[in-house]
Amino acid sequence: MNDASRLAELVETWRQAIAEFVALVREVPDEQGDLPTDLEGWSVKDNVAHTAHLESVLAGAPEETVPVEEGGHVKGLSGLYTEQGVVARRDRDLASLADEIEEAAAKRSAELDADPPSEGTGRPPRTPGGAPWDTERLLTNRPLDIWMHEQDIRRAIGRPGGFESPAARHTVAVFGKALPMVVGKRVAPPPGTTVQVDVPDAGQGWTVRIGDDLRAALVDPVESPTVRITLVAEDFIVLAGGRRPVDSTDPKIEGDAALGRAVLDNLAVTT
Repeated sequence: MNDASRLAELVETWRQAIAEFVALVREVPDEQGDLPTDLEGWSVKDNVAHTAHLESVLAGAPEETVPVEEGGHVKGLSGLYTEQGVVARRDRDLASLADEIEEAAAKRSAELDADPPSEGTGRPPRTPGGAPWDTERLLTNRPLDIWMHEQDIRRAIGRPGGFESPAARHTVAVFGKALPMVVGKRVAPPPGTTVQVDVPDAGQGWTVRIGDDLRAALVDPVESPTVRITLVAEDFIVLAGGRRPVDSTDPKIEGDAALGRAVLDNLAVTT
């Protein structure tokens, strides 16, 4: 698949993620907006406000500049930036936030139709906070971020679902591609080690092998990996997304149990 086709697919995945996110938000009763989520310090409404912030910025809206103090769940410049968008929308209700997301996404969608991205390494017109991302990274991150926050909301309000969508498949695949970093750099087992991670209900799985040069790479499945870890899709995404600890999930480990636990303990690649 060439750059233009791959990027067009990412744009369509983002559009569907937005539509499904907004549809869910419009069904959440206002009294559930203050329910806590797995993201420390953030309620259901805060997840929606964050999404509205980023989509509005990407559509060309000015950045908010409201005072936010570092501390607690707000850490570093990235945390301060993210929290600004949430704090700036604290007095808004869920319906108005859904409207903002829908309007911003419609504007950006029209821009993408008028000037479709053709090179993944190109610079997008705008990124959140001016992050130094290329077009591929931006278009990869947005459906993942939106879908993860949809899941944060679903877990908080006790309404599971959404695992059959293009954004769900995309997110699981992106997390799977990060496994060489997890295994090779964080766990760093000896050469020849093979780690298989399977997510059967998502129809995805990956095998990581440590080469003689100690580098980890995705390889074809092997008959007897050093360890095989099997997870349901929700457990995989709450671990890879840094939402919950390993002991809150129910993985199946076959083979080297200590290695399997080390991989699971280091699986978080985003928060």
